[in-house]
Amino acid sequence: QLQLVESGGGLVQAGGSLRLSCAASGFTLDYYTIGWFRQAPGKEREGVSCIGSSGSTTRYADSVKGRFTISRDNAKNTVYLQMNSLEPEDTAVYHCAAARLWGCFSGSNWSRYSGMDYWGKGTLVTVSS
Repeated sequence: QLQLVESGGGLVQAGGSLRLSCAASGFTLDYYTIGWFRQAPGKEREGVSCIGSSGSTTRYADSVKGRFTISRDNAKNTVYLQMNSLEPEDTAVYHCAAARLWGCFSGSNWSRYSGMDYWGKGTLVTVSS
């Protein structure tokens, strides 16, 4: 079965850290751009970060710059999102997505790309104040 599976969510106090993982099964992530999106209750889905297939390009939403870091380990077929200095506003369900034809670079409007090949079901992150 071809799928993305997120893990690593949980409950953390403000100022704390979590590391999310996005693992692919049934296919290799080598040729895919991978991104993280989040959706809080009553809010629209927001693009958090993306990373190009080689790992050489990354983009971040302004709201997470300097706090979150995206990385990938193609040998483990996994992408990570390290989240530091978490704030209550970061509370959301975090989903990862993969696409082969998805630009993740300056000027690419990456957060609004709609041609994803795969979506994960999400992992819940709750940040308490």
